[in-house]
Amino acid sequence: MQRRSLVLAGGTVLGLPLLGPAAFGQTARSNPMPDDLRRSLERDPTAPVLGNPDGDITLTEFFDYNCPFCRKMVDPVHRLILSDKNLRVVFREWPVFGEDSDFAARASLASLQQGKYWQMHTALFRTRGRVTTDATMQTARKIDLDVARLERDMDNEQIEQHISMSYMLAEHMGLLGTPSFIAGDEGAFGEYSLDELRGLVQRARETLG
Repeated sequence: MQRRSLVLAGGTVLGLPLLGPAAFGQTARSNPMPDDLRRSLERDPTAPVLGNPDGDITLTEFFDYNCPFCRKMVDPVHRLILSDKNLRVVFREWPVFGEDSDFAARASLASLQQGKYWQMHTALFRTRGRVTTDATMQTARKIDLDVARLERDMDNEQIEQHISMSYMLAEHMGLLGTPSFIAGDEGAFGEYSLDELRGLVQRARETLG
């Protein structure tokens, strides 16, 4: 698994801010993230938010339910949320592993309407083998979701908007794949330890505080 830490630098393409990797070790504030991009990344009303919704710093994760390294990050991210009461975490469903992943992402986002996003999110990552369409619906039943309502809610326009925005943000930031984490002006791609995630968050606090 390739692990890479990036300082994100700003520019614009097609009217949208573009972020790309700069030399690691550079002071993040020398190339701050544009405010409009930060709002799109951190304040998208279609994105699930866990942790403290009024937290002083936001960590954004891009992930796919069929990414084996994303699966490994569920526990560290959960522990990070529990240990940092001022952390706000935004989840960006980015289904890059095919149609099964796209279906799972839509079902997970639809579970927000029943107040069970975190349960669905973690249960999908506990699936043995590939998260297929059938496995996704089995998971929904296991956590007592109203499946008929879930299927209706999966057609919600906000879900399409969320996934489309994930692809646009990822493209314009030059993300390498899943999992990708962004806090402040810095991004990290790959599997990271709890302490490394804490470091990413702390550096964001120092640069944005």
